[in-house]
Amino acid sequence: MNKQYDVVIIGSGMGGLVAANIMAREGLTVCVLEKNNQFGGNLQTFVRDRTIFDTGVHYIGGLAPGQNLHRYFDYLGILDGLHLRKMNRDGFDIITFDNDEIAYPHAQGYENFIDQLAKQFPQERKAIEIYYKKLREICHKFPLYNLEEGKPYGNDPELFQQTAKEYIASITQNEKLRAVLAGSNLLYAGDPDKTPLYVHALSINSYIESAYRCADGGSQITKLLIRRLKENGGEAYKHSEVTDITCTGKKLESVTLKNSKKVYGNIFISNIEPKHTLRMIGEEHFRKSYNHRIQNMESIISAFSIHIVLKPKTFKYLNKNYYHFKDYRKVWDAHKYTQETWPETYMVSMGVRKNQDAWAEQLTAITYMRYEEVKEWENTFNTVAHTRDRGKSYEEFKKHKTAVFLKELEKKFPNIRECIRSVYASTPLSYRDYIGNHQGSMYGYVKDVNDPLKSFISPRTKIENLYLTGQSLNMHGILGVTISGVVTCSEILGGSYLINKITDTLAKKANEKMTV
Repeated sequence: MNKQYDVVIIGSGMGGLVAANIMAREGLTVCVLEKNNQFGGNLQTFVRDRTIFDTGVHYIGGLAPGQNLHRYFDYLGILDGLHLRKMNRDGFDIITFDNDEIAYPHAQGYENFIDQLAKQFPQERKAIEIYYKKLREICHKFPLYNLEEGKPYGNDPELFQQTAKEYIASITQNEKLRAVLAGSNLLYAGDPDKTPLYVHALSINSYIESAYRCADGGSQITKLLIRRLKENGGEAYKHSEVTDITCTGKKLESVTLKNSKKVYGNIFISNIEPKHTLRMIGEEHFRKSYNHRIQNMESIISAFSIHIVLKPKTFKYLNKNYYHFKDYRKVWDAHKYTQETWPETYMVSMGVRKNQDAWAEQLTAITYMRYEEVKEWENTFNTVAHTRDRGKSYEEFKKHKTAVFLKELEKKFPNIRECIRSVYASTPLSYRDYIGNHQGSMYGYVKDVNDPLKSFISPRTKIENLYLTGQSLNMHGILGVTISGVVTCSEILGGSYLINKITDTLAKKANEKMTV
């Protein structure tokens, strides 16, 4: 590790790695600092009983040739090394409810999505068509979603004035169809009174275009980005936690690592929790109103997950996800659970191997959990790099919650218990400690239609050489944070310059392929 770099990036989540690659390609010296044993933030994987699990990336959309994430990944040079498994074309996401034997599909492809849902709702075909046309219309209003020059948050103020729930209710009176269209809202922790329609559209649309799983885990994306970064002269260091940031006047000077080493830079990009970034720099370096706004931004609810290692050849591999609700009338209110009703919803997903056969090796089930449930242990910290026991009461809490969750899963998968070799659980504290999100938030900060300006954080700060990136700025997910990295670099390099460079590079690659 050198002492001085052009660009120092704090945190190696997807947004930070994208930004690192872009800046390194511009010929700048770049250093990425990561506190954990692995790079990648939510792209991290972990192994239990020789079985690979994803931390947060269970499937990816928009990766078919010509689609947005495919084009971004092509520019970054990581497409060729990716091992993917395309999910079920006629139902990559399946929405189900208690006391209803029908499995309602979300299918890939515009016409196919409509056709498959219309089989279950033949009288509602027009409403389904209107719905998907609206998704496409909204997505086209966000320039960077389509690799076009323009404002990252879109140009139409109406995009931020209607909730997803309101819009879906406006196109159909069929309550079951309303629930099905909103059925994968765990993807963005949908709130009936706050979540804007654009969040729903940007979260759902790319999966309908194409849906894939990463074979052997999402960490392969991280490895490819790190490889390309190093090929372009960049550097990345694990076990390098930033504990302090030195600010002189209106400019950052250096960061101090846990081992007391100082790293100096001309530009600093923070890919870690904005609240924590401001606290490390010192509140006195920011306007009181700005600091107050950031520190008081509402974090999205956290999650409780169980990771099941399956006995060999006991449970068939499912090339789709399940989103299940106890009550279809409460699709938007599942996060308002009580201890008696928890879990009111869950998502089930499976990992896939490069040589996947008919049998599954593992299963992950995710549901909501409020941070308050683990607050009594919030002063503990536990990761692979810094192992600390949270105590017997915490283990008993996890064991109890796991048992309740498994009992709920058995209703949908009656033979699941006899297929289990071992079970591991993650709580909001697990996500907080490994990912670094405030209170283990699933997706950064709440997007509130009632106060849209408070939902966004600019990548540019009043400190002249400090920039922010990551899911807390605009949108979460692989596509969202990829775009976030581009937005941040656009502030440094110029928006027109960067997007033109990306599109020119892609055009040149396409011409070279045609010539060959």
